[in-house]
Amino acid sequence: MKIYIKYMVSTRCKMIVKSELDKLGLSYGNVELGEAEIKEQVSAEQFEKLKAGLIRSGLELMDDKKAMLIEKIKNVIIEMVHYSDELPKIKNSDFISTKLNHDYTYLANLFSEATGTTIEHYIISHKIERVKELIIYDELNLTEIAWKLHYSSVAHLSNQFKKVTGLTPSFYKKLKDKRRISLENV
Repeated sequence: MKIYIKYMVSTRCKMIVKSELDKLGLSYGNVELGEAEIKEQVSAEQFEKLKAGLIRSGLELMDDKKAMLIEKIKNVIIEMVHYSDELPKIKNSDFISTKLNHDYTYLANLFSEATGTTIEHYIISHKIERVKELIIYDELNLTEIAWKLHYSSVAHLSNQFKKVTGLTPSFYKKLKDKRRISLENV
């Protein structure tokens, strides 16, 4: 049985889900961003306890097919931008469409209708958060960050960064209080 979980965007979220499943004595297989596979039948009581445990941790079980697909879109983008060493070489639309096995136009319309933003803006928001993270780590220079995140140039990265944050990347780097937005709030 596969369950779908809203707001599950990090490794820590995976650990929380595993912990909740362990508490209930449920054996599980794969636990990925946004979903978990439970290997046995779940009683109504166990399901309610799981639901309550996840809510206490800021996570939520989903049952609406469209909501699940929107969460899958978000998770594919988060995984693509934050958890892979390099962005895919193909267009984002092709990557998302292939990964989710749906027509991109359908996904884009569904996403925009439900979230009030486009998939492209969502990707840009996450790329800027990733840029902030890489600037804070101070392991890569701006040229390397631009290359890693597939910006055509440092100028393009800088313009997009300033458009989203109101700051230049170099000014952001100088800030003492480098506040980043948690992934689930992007």
